Amino acid sequence: MKLLLDIKDDKVSMLMELLKELRFVKKITPLTDAKSDLLQKIHDAVNEMNLIKQGKLVSKPLKEFLNEL
Repeated sequence: MKLLLDIKDDKVSMLMELLKELRFVKKITPLTDAKSDLLQKIHDAVNEMNLIKQGKLVSKPLKEFLNEL
């Protein structure tokens, strides 16, 4: 299982040390702010698509979307 945590900057080093001591933690990979933002945007987009498929959200017409670009 993978987890994505948002940790206060002043607590990161303490948490990293704790995680390194746990035998069941396989790998620790810190994310840059840019990668974290990208993952959040992808997550939000997938959730939005699921809501559109369920009929709980209305999508924009393609022409309107392209005009915004």
